[in-house]
Order: sequence, then structure tokens, then C-alpha cells
Amino acid sequence: MLRTHKCGELTTNHAGQAVTVCGWVDSYRDHGNLLFIDLRDRYGLIQVVFDPSENAEAHKLAQSLRSEDVIQATGKLKLRDPGLINPKIKSGEIEIRATDLAVLNKSKQPPFLPTSDNVPNEELRLKHRYLDLRRPALQSALIMRHKLCMAVREYFDKQDFIEVETPMLGKSTPEGARDYLVPSRVHPGEFYALPQSPQLYKQLLMVGGMDRYFQIARCFRDEDLRADRQPEFTQIDVEMSFVGQEDILSTIDGLVAHMVKNVRGVDYPLPLPRMTHAEAMERYGNDKPDIRFGMELTDIGSIVKDCGFGVFKSTLENGGRIRGINAKQAADKYSRKTIDELTAFVGEYGAKGLAFFRVKEGKLDSPIAKFFSDEHQAAIIQKMGGENGDLLFFVADQPKVTSAALAALRVRLGKELKLYDPMEVKVLWVLDFPLYGWNADENRWEAEHHPFCNPNKDDLHYFETDPGKIRAQSYDLVCNGYECASGSVRVHDPAVQQKIFDFIGLKMEDAEEKFGFLLNALRYGAPPHAGIALGLDRWVMLFLANDNIRDVIAFPKTQKASDLMTEAPSPVDAKQLRELHIKTDVPAELK
Repeated sequence: MLRTHKCGELTTNHAGQAVTVCGWVDSYRDHGNLLFIDLRDRYGLIQVVFDPSENAEAHKLAQSLRSEDVIQATGKLKLRDPGLINPKIKSGEIEIRATDLAVLNKSKQPPFLPTSDNVPNEELRLKHRYLDLRRPALQSALIMRHKLCMAVREYFDKQDFIEVETPMLGKSTPEGARDYLVPSRVHPGEFYALPQSPQLYKQLLMVGGMDRYFQIARCFRDEDLRADRQPEFTQIDVEMSFVGQEDILSTIDGLVAHMVKNVRGVDYPLPLPRMTHAEAMERYGNDKPDIRFGMELTDIGSIVKDCGFGVFKSTLENGGRIRGINAKQAADKYSRKTIDELTAFVGEYGAKGLAFFRVKEGKLDSPIAKFFSDEHQAAIIQKMGGENGDLLFFVADQPKVTSAALAALRVRLGKELKLYDPMEVKVLWVLDFPLYGWNADENRWEAEHHPFCNPNKDDLHYFETDPGKIRAQSYDLVCNGYECASGSVRVHDPAVQQKIFDFIGLKMEDAEEKFGFLLNALRYGAPPHAGIALGLDRWVMLFLANDNIRDVIAFPKTQKASDLMTEAPSPVDAKQLRELHIKTDVPAELK
């Protein structure tokens, strides 16, 4: 070993001991005869003092050191003089009086200093990710990620689950997001697909009698990216046999409590709250509500149906809704200019406008308040729970637009008005999702989640009359406004599975070609089974109160799915393409 101790583990208890530490030069201060080096490893900082009277050669060598040089320092650990104690760092009471120094590697002038208060732009950090990984914040995120994985494995092991690795090279089944395709050299013209999830394999494991499976699985989806999504990601994948929905919910309740206990050190109250999809859409406008704060959506259609404001009246006559939210005590926090900005913001979600009222002296204050009688105003204030100083916002449009626009506005206002503690974690289940959604472009019904989800038995009669009312035996776990897990009770009867394929327009021969291995497996005594997958990256992000998933992944991709450090994706050698029998035909405008 090149070191006897790690920088961050030394304490006053080690005073008087001879120690050897290794790490990176974090900072240096030359005070004439004495040279002070702050040495850093991932465990922390320690001050190393070089005194020429103790070793002139080591002192001279130390004078040549610069930030990010890698060194080995040996000396005696001593207590600092009382006036030199630094209470800001863990090792502020101690220092190493160096007797020997070895430079293990010199560093070029780095484009940024990992521990500087001035964090550089993300593009530069991703380009030099190996330097960025030295930042304590990023190291803490990866350490938490490790602890979370360990907690997951510990929990499932105690619940009699077994971890099984499923293939990375599988069959392309383009029913959801786009697959990442991998050409086969030994099967010219044919392709593997990287897994979007281990969905089909874990169902096959249930047919194989594995009973309780989990996996911390790598998955890939070729889809448009955003701050909380990556082309390759990690999920905690779970499947159980001889269970129903309630068994999955209670098992994952326990997992969430175990994760929170391990990373936050607190007991999370169980059972987790539950809400139907219909209730979530009505109260919050979306199916992943952030319940850390209120500001729920309220419908005032019955109040304003006979008001004098034409926009409201015509919207109701055309089957629309008038819904709003109450920004408590925000009347003086938003000027007309900022409200215009909010109007443009909701326009991005399809809203044609944004009506607003300030509650002032028990009445509504707004350019359109004159269209509402005193009775209307009093009823609106009462329905909205309004008080003097509140700011009421309304969207008049078709139901889907009011939901989308107000849900987005609610989230924005919640953040701007600081209505919640960013470190707080609030989790709930959203249940009873629609089984099918109508695809207007293709003029057909399609599965909302995936075609392997069991319908609610109470809704089977809707197959012939109103498929949009069929509820799925599916469930999402939502945390702080993010979908953090999704699952369902699976179809285990091959006849029912084929009926679902027929309904979404997947003919028997096509179903056999794409999913024949699954359908065939179901014919050999498949047990009732259900499962779920939790997004590991997203959970780490939320536990750290971060809003960028790239900050909790060691080597992430950009929003354009590129790796700035390795410059992937990149062209490959023509010989490789010939071996794969592939020719590229990229349009000139895309090059």
C-alpha cells in the first residue's frame, strides 16, 4: 500500500502517529519558511506542512507543486495550535508535519479546479468528466448511489428474491420507444436490440419458476432526452409470482421505507398514500403530482356559467372547463409583466389565455372583474379558498388543456414561491390508469403502458362499448412530481394476451413473429404474476434534491445523446461496416 491512512479518516485520535497519505493537491500556500498543502482524496482533506528545517529537499520539491498534482506525503500527525484551528473542515484540528514527499504524477494546468466555488458550465465539465468526478458533490452522489444499491440488494435478499441477469442483446419489439439496434456480423442483415427493459425476460423467469426476481438492470431507449432522462439508464427491476397488485404495493412500500432509512436515516411512514389516476388528474392536472404543497386545481364552471365574461361562457358551451389555482399571498409578488410571461408559459401547453384575479378587500381585482357580479365574485373567492392578498389564475379550455396548462403552472409557482422544502421526499401511489389510449394519427387504440398489462376485471364489458374507460391493473410510484416507478399485473393467459394484441391491431401472425417466444411460454403453465421497475438514477437525483439526472451518473450523455468526453457516437472504420454488410446513406443536410 502506498498509504497508511486516507486523508479524510485522520482525526485527533491519530495525533503523534507516523502516517503516509496520498492524494491530489487541492490548494497550497507558501508562507516563507513554511509551505502548506491541502491534500485531497475522496474521503476528505488534510493539511500537510513542509518545514525546511525538517527536510529541506522535501520542502524544495513541495514548492514545485501545483493544483491536481498527485503526491505521497509522510510525516507525523500533530494537533494544530489553537489559533490555527479551521472549524470549517473535519480535519481542522490536525495537520501532518511532513518529513518525506514523493510526486506520483504531475498534472497539466486543469481547465477548471474541481473544488472551486465557481462551477464551470456543464459542457466543459462533461468534456473533462474525469476532473469533474473529483468534485465532492459528484463523489457524494455516486457514494449515495452505491449505498442505495446496497440497500436494495439487502432488502430483496431478506425477502427471498434472487438477482438474475437478463440478456443485453435481444429481439427488437418496436411497440414502445425506439430500440437501439446492434447489427449481427454472423447473421448478415439481422439485428439485436438493446433492452428497453427486462420486461419479457422477467416474465419468462416467472414461467421458469423463479418466483421472486430482482435486478439492478441497465436499459436503453432511443428517445428525445430531457433533464431527468438518459438514453441509457439503470432501473431496479422486480417481478413476483402468485401475487396480485396489493402484494406488489406492500413489497415496494417496504423497499421505499428501507431506502429512505439508509440514505436519510429517518423512518418513512407506511403505508404510502394512494390516489387513482382520475383523482390525480382532477386535483393536480397530471398523473405524477408533487404533493409537497397544495395549490390544487378547482373547477368554477358551475359558478360562472351565466357570468358576463364571454370567454368563460363560450368555453362551457363548447364542452370545455374553467379551472384555476390559488397562489396564496402572491398578489404583490407578480406584476402585470410577469403575469404576461406566465400567460406565454401556459400557451406552450395549449392554453389560449390565462385569466387572473387579485383578491383585494374581499373582492376580485382584475381587468376582467367588471364582467362578474358581486355574487359571482363572492362565490369564486369562496370556492377557491381565497383571502385578501391571494392571486387566482384560471384557464378556460378543453379538459386536457386545462389539466396540462395548470399542472405546469402549479409546478412553476410552487418552485418560484418556495412552497416546499427541496430536501423533503413525498411519495405516493397512482393507481387505475387507463388501459388504452386513442392514437388519432393511426386511428386505433394502443396500450397506455405496454400490451402485457391485465385489464381490471370490473371493466371487461367496456371492450365492446367504450375501451377508453377500461382501467389497467397498473400502478405508478410518484416522488416529488416525478414518476419513479411503474408496474402492472401481467397477462398470464395466452388467450387473453392474444385478445389484447387483436384489439390494438397486432394480428396473430405479427404477434407470433414479435412475441412468439412469450406467447409460447404462456402456454406451458404460466403462473399469475406482477412486477414493477424503479428508476435508480431518478431516486438518487431526488434524494439529493437535484434537478439534473446527469449529476448522479458517472459518465452521462448530453441532451443530444452524445458523450463529450469520448466523442461518442462517432464514425467507424469502413472495414467494420463491410463485415456487418452495412452501408450508410446519411443525407447531406444531416452531416
